[in-house]
Amino acid sequence: MAVGRIPVIVGPTAVGKTAVALSLHGLLPLEVISADSRQAYRRLDIGTAKPTAKERQRVVHHGIDVVDPGTRYSAGRFAKSAPGWIEAARRRGRQPVVVGGTGLYIRALVDGLFIEPPLDPERRATIQEWTDVLDARELIRWASRLDIGFSGGGRQRAVRAIELVLLTGKPLSYWQETAREVGSVEPWYVVLTVPRQVLHQRIERRAREMVERGVIEEVAAVLSEGHAPHAPGLDGIGMREAVEYLHGQRSRDSVADAIATSTRRYAKRQETWFRHQLRGDLLMLDAVGPPDQLAEAIATRWRRTHGE
Repeated sequence: MAVGRIPVIVGPTAVGKTAVALSLHGLLPLEVISADSRQAYRRLDIGTAKPTAKERQRVVHHGIDVVDPGTRYSAGRFAKSAPGWIEAARRRGRQPVVVGGTGLYIRALVDGLFIEPPLDPERRATIQEWTDVLDARELIRWASRLDIGFSGGGRQRAVRAIELVLLTGKPLSYWQETAREVGSVEPWYVVLTVPRQVLHQRIERRAREMVERGVIEEVAAVLSEGHAPHAPGLDGIGMREAVEYLHGQRSRDSVADAIATSTRRYAKRQETWFRHQLRGDLLMLDAVGPPDQLAEAIATRWRRTHGE
């Protein structure tokens, strides 16, 4: 389903994408399509920095609270669902705007993902039994050995790379190049950036606030439901560090610093991805300024270049 040209607001974590999108709503009535792989998981609101309930009452968000923490959510599933969300927003007279920092989700929507080859369910189950007992570091090491094109990521992405190469004999990079579907969105990218020092300050502030607001207690509640410590929803920055504390692997005082350190590394990878992967028409904005000023710049350019 081709859905045409829409704004896609991207940038590293903590740069201020949500605040800008909320401000943009006052100028350009919109609905947000969240391209954030963590925010799809229910009951993990603090750890994934979701918009608040009040903010989501004000602006409709799609792609948030889609699955339970024990269910794997993927870029492929996002790319199949997003066109429907976009069309539904348009039927309501709203401008759909994609907002997020998960590069693979953006690419899946814009360029399309590969058509997955058939995978033997019994052999896949056997591989899953093996990968379930490995920690994330070991999984990433195996994925890098089996697929020289593996670009890194969390536990889910590593398992995915391992499964494909062991079950098909060919790496993920091969399937991505030879069996690609067609994307459904023509993007108009808005790239939010801030100086490195400013971004690090925002990341550190967010990490402290996450702990103060109760990310550890939030993760403990999810674990108490019977989910494994390495459940898909808990395999993300903020949740992983909380799990480590709850399992006696770090002190409570170290959680915020550990979250900030992991987030800084992730933000650097995001910036690299956006710098090298985005193509076509885009608007670069320094996000140091107030969100309402950034929103005004976005709305003005969109109306001028797209006649709306």
